[in-house]
Amino acid sequence: MGWWPFRKKTPSTDTNDPILKDTRTWLAELRDACEMNFDQPEEARRLIRHMQVEWKEAMDRGDMAPSLREGLEGRAFRLLNCTDKEWLGWLDNLNFWKAGWKPGMDDEDEA
Repeated sequence: MGWWPFRKKTPSTDTNDPILKDTRTWLAELRDACEMNFDQPEEARRLIRHMQVEWKEAMDRGDMAPSLREGLEGRAFRLLNCTDKEWLGWLDNLNFWKAGWKPGMDDEDEA
């Protein structure tokens, strides 16, 4: 009998995951880390620094476009260098979390 539903599957030799994260997924991960720690900006900043390493590795593997990393790094720069008061402003800024946001787009609105 060649068919048995409970047999163990052989592990795949292909380690390349064909499913890559898209822009919204990377943004959602960054935003989730920030919002989960909205009252602990330093913890969120630690997570952001860890994410920056992941972004570099993803780009080195070819899993992330340079323009996507540039956008994520622009957001990370703002979040890492802002005061705790400004922190909440960035978290509440809906345009900041939209795909396609570029540094400088909302600078006029900050005043």
